[in-house]
Amino acid sequence: MVERHWGRRAYAPVWAAMQAFTAQRGAADADELWVLEHEPVFTLGLAGRQTHVLDPGSIPVLRSDRGGQVTYHGPGQAVVYVLVDLRRRGLGVRACVEHLESATITLLAGWGITAHRRAGAPGVYVDGAKIAALGLRVSRGCSYHGIALNVDLDLEPFTRIEPCGMRGLSVTRLADLGVELDVETVARSWVDAWIGELARCSGAFHP
Repeated sequence: MVERHWGRRAYAPVWAAMQAFTAQRGAADADELWVLEHEPVFTLGLAGRQTHVLDPGSIPVLRSDRGGQVTYHGPGQAVVYVLVDLRRRGLGVRACVEHLESATITLLAGWGITAHRRAGAPGVYVDGAKIAALGLRVSRGCSYHGIALNVDLDLEPFTRIEPCGMRGLSVTRLADLGVELDVETVARSWVDAWIGELARCSGAFHP
């Protein structure tokens, strides 16, 4: 498993790089985790409706090839993209999503935060407010895209959309829940939690 820490990057070039990596990778190539923050951007998933973007202002809106509806990325949010050969790992898409959610719930529990899933709405929630969004794309049996965990980002842009296509959905962040850590520290802790989660499940994952 290769970890790459990219710092702060615009969304479109990273998305193109994920597509290229997935298209060109061979059966023996190592899986990779890309850790980064994005410049401000709204992204619509494959099923995302433009009507869920209420007032983007100067923030660009891009249609992505991930699953899910609309979300916001910006500085202060820990993004981890999981470029994983699911077939080689013996993982289905649903199982991969559940591992992403479970790792996040476990991570937050370690900081004294009780988090949960929400039926029919992938992601992680605290007291009904969304703290982590996720979306995947699978091509040639390999995943890309991943999870975005709100650390200390400006939440105002979420008021300009209907997050995940859900009117009135609240959004929260670690900084408002008493966790004062930087994005890189949170991202590294999340990677450890995810690897630990998969190691406990079915032997499908080997770093």
